[in-house]
Amino acid sequence: MKLKFKVQPYQTDAVEAVVDCFAGQPMTGGVAYRIDPGRKAQTSAFEEGFKNADLQLTELQVLANIKDIQRRQNLPMSDSLVASAGCKFNLDVEMETGTGKTYCYIKTMFEMNKRYGWSKFIIMVPSIAIREGVYKSLQITAEHFTESYGKKARFFIYNSKRLHELESFSSDAGINVMVINIQAFAARGADNRRIYDELDDFQSRRPIDVIASNRPIVILDEPQRMGGRATTESLPKFKPLMIMRYSATHITQHNRIHRLDALDAYNQKLVKKIAVRGIQTRGLAGTNAYLYLEGIDISKKAPVARIELEVKLKTGEIKRQIRRLEFRDDLFTLSGDLDQYRGFTISQIDYNNDTVEFTNGVTLSAGEATGDVSERDIRRIQIRETIKAHFDKEKQLFSQGIKVLSLFFIDEVAKYRDYDQADERGEYARVFEEEYELLKAEFLSELAIDNEAYVKHLAGIDGANTHNGYFSIDKKTNRLKNPDVGSRSADSDDTDAYDLILKDKERLLSFAEPTRFIFSHSALREGWDNPNVFVMCMLKHSDNMISRRQEVGRGLRLSVNQDGDRMDNPAVVHDINVLTVVASESYKDFVGGLQSEIADTLSSRPRKATEAYFSGKTVTTENGPVQITPALAKLIYRYLVKNDYTDDTDQIAAGYHKAKTAGTLAALPDDLKPYADQVFQLIDSVFSDAQLPKVEDGRKPKTNPLNANFDKKEFQELWGRINRKAVYRVEFDSDELVRKCVGALDSQLRVTPLQYTVQTGIQSDEITDDQLKAGDGFKVTNTTTESGGSVYSQVKYDLLGKVAENAHLTRQTVAEILTGMVPSVFAQFRQNPEHFIAEASRIISEQKATMVIERLAYDGVEDRYDVDIFTANQSGQDFSKVGSKLKNHVYDYVVTDSDIERRFVAELDTSDEVVVYAKLPRGFLIPTPVGDYNPDWAISFKVGSVKHIYFVAETKGTMSSLKLREIESTKIACARKFFDEIGKRVSADPVRYDVVTDYGKLMELVGVSR
Repeated sequence: MKLKFKVQPYQTDAVEAVVDCFAGQPMTGGVAYRIDPGRKAQTSAFEEGFKNADLQLTELQVLANIKDIQRRQNLPMSDSLVASAGCKFNLDVEMETGTGKTYCYIKTMFEMNKRYGWSKFIIMVPSIAIREGVYKSLQITAEHFTESYGKKARFFIYNSKRLHELESFSSDAGINVMVINIQAFAARGADNRRIYDELDDFQSRRPIDVIASNRPIVILDEPQRMGGRATTESLPKFKPLMIMRYSATHITQHNRIHRLDALDAYNQKLVKKIAVRGIQTRGLAGTNAYLYLEGIDISKKAPVARIELEVKLKTGEIKRQIRRLEFRDDLFTLSGDLDQYRGFTISQIDYNNDTVEFTNGVTLSAGEATGDVSERDIRRIQIRETIKAHFDKEKQLFSQGIKVLSLFFIDEVAKYRDYDQADERGEYARVFEEEYELLKAEFLSELAIDNEAYVKHLAGIDGANTHNGYFSIDKKTNRLKNPDVGSRSADSDDTDAYDLILKDKERLLSFAEPTRFIFSHSALREGWDNPNVFVMCMLKHSDNMISRRQEVGRGLRLSVNQDGDRMDNPAVVHDINVLTVVASESYKDFVGGLQSEIADTLSSRPRKATEAYFSGKTVTTENGPVQITPALAKLIYRYLVKNDYTDDTDQIAAGYHKAKTAGTLAALPDDLKPYADQVFQLIDSVFSDAQLPKVEDGRKPKTNPLNANFDKKEFQELWGRINRKAVYRVEFDSDELVRKCVGALDSQLRVTPLQYTVQTGIQSDEITDDQLKAGDGFKVTNTTTESGGSVYSQVKYDLLGKVAENAHLTRQTVAEILTGMVPSVFAQFRQNPEHFIAEASRIISEQKATMVIERLAYDGVEDRYDVDIFTANQSGQDFSKVGSKLKNHVYDYVVTDSDIERRFVAELDTSDEVVVYAKLPRGFLIPTPVGDYNPDWAISFKVGSVKHIYFVAETKGTMSSLKLREIESTKIACARKFFDEIGKRVSADPVRYDVVTDYGKLMELVGVSR
């Protein structure tokens, strides 16, 4: 796999914001200077160097440029340049985690070189993890930027033992990038201080002096983690021409020239949505009854609760099991009469609020565990929930070529890898494998038959091979170890911890790599991520070192498919890209904490919509940018007050956001209408709690509720004609089946004989050593392919058993068929037994199917399909495959399985003749001798002013029987019988049924002119 990159407008805006700060700077190639040779000979090849040209603009000119940029983005205006770290020019670029800030500052380097000729850049990072991530980004974007700019950048990681790279950095006239982590120049260790020492192996020069001679442009990645005294004192020694700081969270403010914060990123659909599955414990007074409410499902009859409880088995062993429980179920009886469950009879299951009530007054919420609950129990529940969320997401995305990854954060290696155990598995690894295999078996049994490719993929990966741990490695013992976490760094110091996550990112994203679950240390923060992390689990104690937002940030990047394409189609981006967090606290607590942390980072956003805020802001017209006058600002303010869109403190009210979402905002005054979109953008830039990203409950998957079309009399009439259940009868004698099968085998059975190849060769006259090693000492002189009676398989076959199994007949019936065959035809068995069995089974099955259809009869029963099948089992639907909201369907959206179905829906929904239609739910089944059959569509047509035609349609890409699988053809033929026989008994105007390739074919069959 190869990750692909494309030009994104929002990233281009971030680049231009930086580059335009220096508009007016003349284009100047690298300024030549004499490199300090140290003790080297004066004729050294590295004598001439090229440094960044000095800034030709005055401080006032740069400040004016910055103000122009801030004005066009409606950012707070800078009164002056903010000097820092010995540098006059300090630019802050705010970009939310996952939006590609590394890509942006790499592109900024190319753009600065193109416009101004600057070519020496240093990227400073706070940790090795970030350093490795940046270096990987430079590698994988190299080709992309070469195509865009026609040149390559030379980049390297600073290493005090490879100082010759500094010579190249200085002497090369092209774009040169040095990546350095702050420990390399701000730590106290002797090796780290070498950058300031005169070194014998560097011609008695100080590396810092050689670097500073280039007047580099310094880029700080995650500057909030580089605010220590040692770092701030060291930065001036690099003599930066300017400093650019990129982060989602700027603690120290300089001149902010770009903002893409958490709200912008979410609203522009540049990052994943977040869903949370909270896990919490709650003590029950006076009882030690263990209970865990996993969730609530909608069923055909009533909601069903998935509850884990202790059950006494027949062996006397007490084991915790998950049971699907209904209203009035008695847990005392279900547990095997365990006393702690007396009084626990379910009195209510509330799907809307995700709660279960018991007759003893106890109420349990989804995600709550009560009673005898240990920390170990909670961790097992979290691991189970993570695997379940992973499977749900994987089922949805596998067909789109998107690999799903799940990440566990843990606080010590021993929980994952325990070297005191014979198999070296820690507690979490052991629990994971146990839960994975149980859930995989359950999940596979529930998958639909049309998920054949995913079933095969999932079945082929076992629990032991699909998880891996990524930690530091002790080089002495070659064992995983906890990272060396300092009081400030909170990061690992070992590059080996990040190989697969960072260096082999493409391999991890490939289906060929079985790793799907990653266990890593909770110290991992900024610096690494993977676009396809869809589930994240916090298997660790809560602490204040790492915020929820930092943890969630590891999975916010939009996913990619197997072709390396980013899944960023705005129409479906948030149906595909949802990050599920399995938290060790309640849903409410986690979401509240996360949103509070997000709100704290929005410091640059105004809090009040006042006249003063709007006045002076810039809007764009056909004639260029225009500033909002005080008079227009007063109009905006009065508009908000008049419509109660602000409160008494001038903060934006929730009513404004509700009206905007519903499309019912009051009209703007006429003087503001030419700038309407931009006026609303200004209003939206004023922060209010109602703007915070909506965090979904991961236990309540998106559903597709029935709409008013379902209650239309035309659909209810159609449903009443087809919802009758039935049983089938097939009456034929075996003798007739035997005769037909014998005749078909004698006339149709043709078996390809086994073949073998004979090659003749002779040893070469002269043989070299290389030929001997390569096995080329002989020369082939003749090749002959033989077939027929001289070749027989030596394997013994159960011929009767195999054919009986394939054709679903008794051994006796198969024996009668085979013994009735012409001997010469049966003799083909010896020529190729495998082919004989396959062909004989096929021919016999076809004859049986023909007779079944000829003699098939359906008898209706009193039972009918309940309308609940339209609402049952909606979880896990792939809403990335839905189109726009529909007009005539009984649901707002249709989850289609193919392009044929998508085109079919588009025409059904725009047809004047179609009153209402439905994609029949999977629960609607017609019994047939070759398995249950689920038709595709039920459609009600209106002809003229009165007459209605009711139709059930099956959509297929081709009508050719040769291209339909045998089992499909048989089911379709049985369905024709079903609707013909049952339909006539239900109504004098029965429902029609047929197979169609498209809407035009359907209209031909219906007999309605288009």
